[in-house]
Amino acid sequence: MERSVKVYVKRDGRAAGLPLPGYMSEAAAGLDLYAAVQRDIVLMPGERRLVPTGIRIELPRGYEAQIRPRSGLALRYGLSIVNAPGTIDADYRGEIGVILINLGEEPVRIARGDRIAQMVIAPVARAELIEVDELGATERAEGGFGHTDGL
Repeated sequence: MERSVKVYVKRDGRAAGLPLPGYMSEAAAGLDLYAAVQRDIVLMPGERRLVPTGIRIELPRGYEAQIRPRSGLALRYGLSIVNAPGTIDADYRGEIGVILINLGEEPVRIARGDRIAQMVIAPVARAELIEVDELGATERAEGGFGHTDGL
């Protein structure tokens, strides 16, 4: 069952006239974020850039906002997020910026109001780390990357 979480949003001058982040379908997990650029920017292949959204948020304690790539942009243009998923902590009050990277072979133009990423609001568990001399045994043990692929 879905839970509703109140997230307060403040726009700065750059976001004037842009919509607030929004869900694009009834069952969408992520809210789309918009580019609050004053003029178009072009990301050359291999280039990365911090793209402003013009918004700040206030999350309730115990939640984070995860900033994730949009799959359509990744498929069509090779556009992704360098630190995907980016994390916004509940105590951060600065502007949300999205670190985009062009992993494609052609330049990608980003215009004001383009949907550039999605933001997922998720609960956070805080861990209590306990140092021990031994860890419990498992069937997998130390099997790492690709260990179940039979290679």
